[in-house]
Amino acid sequence: MHNESPIKRRQSTRIYVGNVPVGDGAPIAVQSMTNTRTTDVDATVAQIKALEKVGADIVRVSVPTMDAAEAFRLIKQQVNVPLVADIHFDYRIALKVAEYGVDCLRINPGNIGREDRIRAVVDCARDKNIPIRIGVNGGSLEKDIQQKYGEPTPEALVESAMRHVDILDRLNFDQFKVSVKASDVFLAVESYRQLARQIVQPLHLGITEAGGARAGAVKSAVGLGMLLSEGIGDTLRISLAADPVEEIKVGFDILKSLRIRSRGINFIACPTCSRQEFDVIGTVNELEQRLEDITIPMDVSVIGCVVNGPGEAEASHLGIAGGNRKSAFYEDGVRQKERFDNENVIDQLEAKIRAKASMLDSKNRIDVAEK
Repeated sequence: MHNESPIKRRQSTRIYVGNVPVGDGAPIAVQSMTNTRTTDVDATVAQIKALEKVGADIVRVSVPTMDAAEAFRLIKQQVNVPLVADIHFDYRIALKVAEYGVDCLRINPGNIGREDRIRAVVDCARDKNIPIRIGVNGGSLEKDIQQKYGEPTPEALVESAMRHVDILDRLNFDQFKVSVKASDVFLAVESYRQLARQIVQPLHLGITEAGGARAGAVKSAVGLGMLLSEGIGDTLRISLAADPVEEIKVGFDILKSLRIRSRGINFIACPTCSRQEFDVIGTVNELEQRLEDITIPMDVSVIGCVVNGPGEAEASHLGIAGGNRKSAFYEDGVRQKERFDNENVIDQLEAKIRAKASMLDSKNRIDVAEK
């Protein structure tokens, strides 16, 4: 029920990673990367399916060896989400995964070596309609660029990126996206700002090696929030030292907070105080766990008192305002006659949310069909 985002997106060209559009105003795609051994096909497939379940648009898989490339072939057959192969130096691996149906190659052309090898990969990508991601990282810049700048700077990262872009330009290949990641927020943000002014291709956002689940989520939210609020960014990956599933959840939470893209329930909940008439924290935590399967966007306010409760509930799809033993219940901003027993509020609210989600989903399907 909250308004659309006021952010004006940077104009870019569009590529397709499998069936997922990236750039030119397409919804910002949220992606993650597997951390299983790629040669362990069962474990990797299980992790990709877990990422699919929480809404991953794209999943990246590391393919460092030919054995991993053979495993990739088996993995690709068992999942639906588009897969990006992460390759660094061996051009033969890129050719092999292209043969096996990869949806995007993460490979820096300047790192492949000889011109004929670069051309072989680019020609193959063009022939099979496979986009490329150029991925520059502040921690692994080329030696001559390191010597020139002394330390990672925005100019250093952008020079490295443009070195690879120029190679693709020379080979008349424009189906690519670029990232200039760094673990320092200001370094990453300024690098992306500079790059955004120099190329028209889509930008893949990330704060690399951001840290553990909490600190990494905060750092990513700050850095990516700065860029996204300026309209910069077409796809993103949150890099956490945590379960990759958490990366997807945090990615959607960032987009949701900026009203760029909604998926699932946006809980508006009070931090609690002595006015609360029921356990708000326990209620919200339990509902978040129970309702992870709901993908339809919805605002649900859970406020423990009648001071702020009605106002938030009136601006939500569903909401409750805590009262003495019973809480007021609102739907689409209108207070209902029905009241919730505070001791049973979780079950009652879950039932209402599921019913509302089903109704909204049906309405969306009818709207789409009519269009």
